[in-house]
Amino acid sequence: MKVATCLTLASLAASASAFAPAPVRMSAPLRMSDEAVEEAAPVAAAPAAPTYTCISKEAIMAEPNTIEFGSVWDPLGLADWGSEETLAWFRHSEVKHGRVAMAAFVGWWAVGSGLRFPGELAHGIDFSSIPSKGLEAWDAVPGWGKAQMLMFAGLIEFHDELFFSTRGDKKHYMRGGIPGKNMVPGLFDPAGLSKSKSPEVLKKGRSSEIKNGRLAMIGVAGLWCAAAIDGSVPLQPPC
Repeated sequence: MKVATCLTLASLAASASAFAPAPVRMSAPLRMSDEAVEEAAPVAAAPAAPTYTCISKEAIMAEPNTIEFGSVWDPLGLADWGSEETLAWFRHSEVKHGRVAMAAFVGWWAVGSGLRFPGELAHGIDFSSIPSKGLEAWDAVPGWGKAQMLMFAGLIEFHDELFFSTRGDKKHYMRGGIPGKNMVPGLFDPAGLSKSKSPEVLKKGRSSEIKNGRLAMIGVAGLWCAAAIDGSVPLQPPC
């Protein structure tokens, strides 16, 4: 009797398990496929091509002529750094530094020759009391006077960059304009003498300016070395 009861219960349990739902096995959490994620990601738009044409490297290196050396003198390979915009910035900086050096050389010579403005440099300091040596003359200028010179130079630089985009052909020297072109009205040509000159004459003048500026930078460096270090420049008198 007991054996029959056990068999009956076993058969009932087997029949009930047949109707039970089978367990679902998940090997990984549900997620979107990689392909779907890639399709859903926004596609970045390609950068637009520039609407300007910078002056070419060949055009920049063609000025000024290099008949003195027979070839382009560039021992550090600066012309190969960066893009054409970088080279245009180098040339613009070279022209500006050359202009400053030419003005500095003339000023150094004028002070050394005894030329003075009339009146006072500052309250209680006459121009006539300024020493004749370059560095000593600079040291005699009050601190606020030096600050005014630096601020004036900064204003020229700021407005030069500003007017490149708002005056004339509105072409910046890194956006197709001419490197070294002065855009501050009345600064270097107050009489407007260059307006009547042809492009060929202006090009020749730019080449001469670059060469003279390079010589002036060397000259000012020599004057400073001779004034700061005795005997550093042979045959150079005290300056």
